[in-house]
Amino acid sequence: MTQLQGMSAEVLARKVLNREQVFILDVRNEGDHANWRIEGEGVSMLNVPYFELMDGVEVVLDRLPAHQEIVVVCAKEGSSIFVAEQLLEAGVTGVSYLMGGMKAWSEQLLPVKVADLQDGGELFQFLRLGKGCLSYMVISSGEAAVIDAVRMTDAFETLARDKKATIVHTIDTHLHADHISGGRQLAENAGGSYWLPEKDADEVQFPYHKLEEGGVLTVGKTSIRLQPIYSPGHTIGSTSLIVDDRYLLSGDILFVASIGRPDLAGKAQDWVGDLRTTLYERYQALSEDLLVLPAHFGSMAELGPDGIVSARLGDLFASNPGLNIADESEFRRTVSENLPPQPNAYQDIRLTNMGRIAPTPEEQRDMEIGPNRCAVHDV
Repeated sequence: MTQLQGMSAEVLARKVLNREQVFILDVRNEGDHANWRIEGEGVSMLNVPYFELMDGVEVVLDRLPAHQEIVVVCAKEGSSIFVAEQLLEAGVTGVSYLMGGMKAWSEQLLPVKVADLQDGGELFQFLRLGKGCLSYMVISSGEAAVIDAVRMTDAFETLARDKKATIVHTIDTHLHADHISGGRQLAENAGGSYWLPEKDADEVQFPYHKLEEGGVLTVGKTSIRLQPIYSPGHTIGSTSLIVDDRYLLSGDILFVASIGRPDLAGKAQDWVGDLRTTLYERYQALSEDLLVLPAHFGSMAELGPDGIVSARLGDLFASNPGLNIADESEFRRTVSENLPPQPNAYQDIRLTNMGRIAPTPEEQRDMEIGPNRCAVHDV
């Protein structure tokens, strides 16, 4: 009999990113599958809970493709190994299981180069496909800055090492509520400086550098600037960055298909006006040719053909529903009522990012399970 092979989250992520045809047999329960699953243009999916397959896989054999790669997926890996072994015994070919399950899928990061910068540097976007998180690295003349780092710091350190760059700055555009930031740890590991907007830092339990509008963070000798712009609404301290006068790192204020929700700190009614002012006045005053690079995406459809999540600011003012609500009262209703479910464990994630609680690594993994849900429109 053919020996069962595991597929790493990185290999699966690259297949999804390259739009390869992959068939997923998800053996988690229906509720978990409906809430959060592997998606992609080339992904086909069948959800059959594990307990329905414990006595045999015959019930799914006629529902599986004959000549396509099949990856069995569960929460942690154990159930998927059992099912995949049964499929092999039944004569199904091309079967593997997702190593580490959906927990590993949630943590996988892939760096994608966005562009060469004007003075010789580079800009990278890190895709966390399983969570919809986006992080960034600016590299110039042997120095690097990381923006909105997730807690899996190895990926950033590896790219910096490959590029022979030292991480001198880590920056959070706001206090995150959907994922645990790796910014402080990354700065500590590299001996760099950690930056956070002061208005989001009222309750933090650690030292930080204040990310303030008008300030300029220089990366490398070529002075590629990261220009902070105060842009509240998702949080009271949310601060965008303009890199190289061409790229707008919008944090969780503006996405490709939606806008940021203002309710994750329990202050939706207080922050609605700030959100509207940021989007309809502050961002309107910026160049329409800026390329928006958000901190999250809600659907694989937001990835461009090059695998990058981005859009020209002027195009978003024409197409993004959150930027086209003329009536202020309608805008207020849209961003404060009938919102998608809030991110898993978002209150504890905020406390962790403040340094007020210190969950174990396994507890942190469990806290982050599920989609990010930072947007008003759950696309």
